[in-house]
Amino acid sequence: MNLMKSLIPAAAIVALPQMGLAQEAAEGEAALHTQYIFTTLLFLMAGFLVFFMAAGFAMLEGGLVRSKNVAMQMTKNIALFSIAAIMYWLVGFNTMYPGDFNGFFALGGPTVLDPVGVDPAEAALDYASIGSDFFFQLVFVAATASIVSGAVAERIKLWPFLIFVVVLTGIMYPISGSWQWGGGWLSEAGFSDFAGSTIVHSVGGWAALAGCLILGPRIGKYKDGKVHPMPGSNLALATLGTFILWLGWFGFNGGSQLAMGTVGDVSDVSRIFANTNMAAASGAVAALLMTQIMYKKPDLTMVLNGALAGLVSITAEPLAPTLFGALWIGAVGGIIVVLAVPMLDKFKIDDVVGAIPVHLCAGIWGTIAVIFYGEASLVTQLTGIVAYGVFTFVGALILWTILKATMGIRVSEEDEINGLDMAELGMEAYPEFSKG
Repeated sequence: MNLMKSLIPAAAIVALPQMGLAQEAAEGEAALHTQYIFTTLLFLMAGFLVFFMAAGFAMLEGGLVRSKNVAMQMTKNIALFSIAAIMYWLVGFNTMYPGDFNGFFALGGPTVLDPVGVDPAEAALDYASIGSDFFFQLVFVAATASIVSGAVAERIKLWPFLIFVVVLTGIMYPISGSWQWGGGWLSEAGFSDFAGSTIVHSVGGWAALAGCLILGPRIGKYKDGKVHPMPGSNLALATLGTFILWLGWFGFNGGSQLAMGTVGDVSDVSRIFANTNMAAASGAVAALLMTQIMYKKPDLTMVLNGALAGLVSITAEPLAPTLFGALWIGAVGGIIVVLAVPMLDKFKIDDVVGAIPVHLCAGIWGTIAVIFYGEASLVTQLTGIVAYGVFTFVGALILWTILKATMGIRVSEEDEINGLDMAELGMEAYPEFSKG
């Protein structure tokens, strides 16, 4: 009995380290579970905020086109999001995130979600669920297509535009996106674009520019050496759209932290929210002041686009700057928009909603501004800007040209004058009112 009593403490001493290791393992697994749950939740919340941006784009475009083309814009926006969702499932997601590949191109297959009630041992506990990651990335590609929609409004046929969306969202955007976010050659080179000033916004801007060049301006926009304004149908709707986009941008940038499992991650998400908001506010104020100085009266459409330009500008690096840094980056974006709109008019490039100044010009600026707060070099940032520009612009130019030659992309002069709502859809957004 005495021998047994002496052996029990000895056995306990031997077992203590093993018990400690087991406890540490259990705590580590619990921490991974927490990280997985909260990061998945971040993707889902941020994803539905960015999804709501689809409504923002629709309202903005619906307000900035003439009343005879509003139903057409609504149709394009709901169709392009739906097409983007299908194409990103079919080929886009696994093309953009192919795992190990040559760094330039890898054609992926359909996305497969985690099984129902996935076992923790089979889940990516150090990241998030496949479904949440897929959904979050999906809403980004739809935003890229929406950028094109507004720029080419009021004169493009519906079906050629939607065919363009199929290629843009299923192939072009995922391939170029893989260069940075999929671990491709630009990522290896040190290019930095936190949430997509270039990868999302300037890509949409380059595709829009190519479309505007191939389509040509609207009838009567440039006549006798003068620019003839074509006011939108509903500036209240356009303002609502801008606020919706502003709201959605918190998900756009905040979700791009890609983690919410630690105190530091959550703090960083809140920092991103604050910087995102500051950039939007300063972009709007800068545009307000600039239009007062240049035109003697503030221009609401410029102020709306100034806010959006501030948002685009901060998107490449919304985490590192101070609030003052976000303020001046956004303000420069707002100034860029006010200067870029008349510059496009000088070249007779008819961008109905100002998508090119907002998303392309401010997107380039935001990508360059990373050098003031990040570790990326100017040469690397410019390399990324040029790579995305050449690939997207040339690819879009070829695609628009093929569509023009094979099925035509522009409606007839009569249909354009009467409005695309009746010509393409046989219905009107505002049937009770006279045509605008």
